[in-house]
Amino acid sequence: MFIQTEATEQPQSLKFLPGLSVMGSGTADYPDAQSAKRSPLAQRLFEINSVARVFLGPDYITITRVPDVAWHVVKPAVLGAIMEHFVAGEPIVLEKEVDEPTGEIGQDNGVANEIRELIETRIRPTAQDAGGDVAFHGFENGEVLLEFQGAAFSLKDRIENMLRHYVPEIEAVRDYRDVMPKPGLDTPDGEAIQRLLDERINPAVAAHGGHISLVDVQDDTVYIRLEGGCQGCGMADVTLKQGVETEIKRLVPKIASVLDATDHAGGTNPYYQPDKGGASPF
Repeated sequence: MFIQTEATEQPQSLKFLPGLSVMGSGTADYPDAQSAKRSPLAQRLFEINSVARVFLGPDYITITRVPDVAWHVVKPAVLGAIMEHFVAGEPIVLEKEVDEPTGEIGQDNGVANEIRELIETRIRPTAQDAGGDVAFHGFENGEVLLEFQGAAFSLKDRIENMLRHYVPEIEAVRDYRDVMPKPGLDTPDGEAIQRLLDERINPAVAAHGGHISLVDVQDDTVYIRLEGGCQGCGMADVTLKQGVETEIKRLVPKIASVLDATDHAGGTNPYYQPDKGGASPF
């Protein structure tokens, strides 16, 4: 069995192509070992201490390593684990587990069909080459609603530019999870924190393929979501505690804590659902 590798736009992520079908169709994204309970392949890969994230594509596996371990150390162990799994003939997932749109927002009109075709023919292949995926969730009021998976969030600006080039009706591209009603975002504190993320924090983390979204502000607690290169990164907790949280508390002194909406260590975080492997409902 010969397994090829391909670099991605994120230095910490590498694609492994076993020359066989992996998911066949669709994708599966595992940001941590706890979320991989139904995937024997992902579980085997997470047994390697330096593996921070596993993304299963139709015919490839994208591995994101922790930042302080080089690929020449991690790569042989990953190659060995993938080969052992396929030689043993074990299932990739114990039941069908494919990330697909659960429903589309807006009317199914000609513009939506054009957007859907662009995503399937141009954008998804690019996102998968980068080690992630993109799913279409609708078109409403000039906004395209997408679901960014794995490393795909680092391509958000490029995706938006491409879609707006081909479809003039598009005014913006947003992650569909961000359209959920959250009253805390419309408060003065919420608006101030959003400006902080947009103007100071996200331009810095974007250089590493990451993005931080403001999920909600409730009383003295801020909920954020780490995406792209931030999600699954071994330094995410350092970034959150030493960087983002410090800046937010400096801006809004009444804030007592900043929690990651995908972090199972987040205590009473209402956006974390441990029975779903730590996946945010947003």
